[in-house]
Amino acid sequence: MKILIAGDFVINQPYSIDKIDQDVIDLFQKSDYNIVNLEAPVTNSTNKILKTGPHLKADKDSTLSVLKTLEIDLVTLANNHIRDYDEEGVMDTLAFCNENSIATVGAGKNKEEASNVFYIDSPEGKIGIINVAENEWASATDNNAGANGMDLIDEVNKIQIAKSKSDLVFVIVHGGHEFYNFPSPRMQNQYRFYADQGADIVVGHHMHCISGFEVYKGTPIYYSLGNLVFTLNNTQNDWYIGLIVEIEIKDKKIMHRLHPISQQKESFRLRLLNDFVREETMDRIAKFNQIIVNEAALKEEWNQYVQLKSKSYLDMWSPLTFVPKRIRYFSAVLRRLNIYFLNKKGMSLFLNLQSCEAHSDMSKEVINKYLKK
Repeated sequence: MKILIAGDFVINQPYSIDKIDQDVIDLFQKSDYNIVNLEAPVTNSTNKILKTGPHLKADKDSTLSVLKTLEIDLVTLANNHIRDYDEEGVMDTLAFCNENSIATVGAGKNKEEASNVFYIDSPEGKIGIINVAENEWASATDNNAGANGMDLIDEVNKIQIAKSKSDLVFVIVHGGHEFYNFPSPRMQNQYRFYADQGADIVVGHHMHCISGFEVYKGTPIYYSLGNLVFTLNNTQNDWYIGLIVEIEIKDKKIMHRLHPISQQKESFRLRLLNDFVREETMDRIAKFNQIIVNEAALKEEWNQYVQLKSKSYLDMWSPLTFVPKRIRYFSAVLRRLNIYFLNKKGMSLFLNLQSCEAHSDMSKEVINKYLKK
């Protein structure tokens, strides 16, 4: 049995099937089961949630056309955009998929439903699919629709339950740092822990760039597939390069390989990479892999990335973030002068509110209640 898993999929404008090369279509149609991350809600709602970053919405007709042409069987919905148009957007997307015989995993009318394991019955045995996303704007609660937000205890329980009911367990994770080609040390530890708990393969997306992979104690871990199709322009070249994982199951064992793909800028034409460009991409992945399995090298990459992002994160933590828009020009001038109104005592408080589980729990509750007033 062959299964394809692809990365982030957003079509938010009219998009013709003619823009997908036949070799891509053939790859999907020759597969027995196909999975993609549907990252834009399919909805007519105009009720945007309060959040940072863009609000995404799918073009219904084009999205359906591509999903059907590529014979997508299952869409993962645990991602940071599925709730961009509030609960209505989540429920509309679930209804859209149900009406068009496309299975879903990773979102639901509440946390319990969103965290359900999806099972595939195949000639090679039963496969349990677990889909989870980092908690960024979209997570379901006990009473509200949304994505299956990351909770390590819950994920371990789900893996163990799925392992008892199926022959293989796939964990598909939406998380990581955008345009950073490596997992953070925490990500690597967590994805490896999924493997320790019984996951037979772990696949990640969200970073909008490709990353490498490793085989940890016999379990393949793919840290980021990048985009499949994402019809928004971007200045980052990696936005336009993606990976499709092909999994072949035989005698309850997994074999895996990669198919690099690209989108053309502006037109978003989708094609499989071949010849020199394919070799160049696979060479990049091989170099990523060498760093991923080398603890010191991966830590060095992470330290460099932290240094790169330090100023922007200090900016976000600055009290100037709370300055109203009408006087925002004043804060912009201060930032150019590297004046953030930060001090070590204040930052130590912020760090403690994040790091201490009790303070973090209380902070989230208080902030959520304040935002709902």
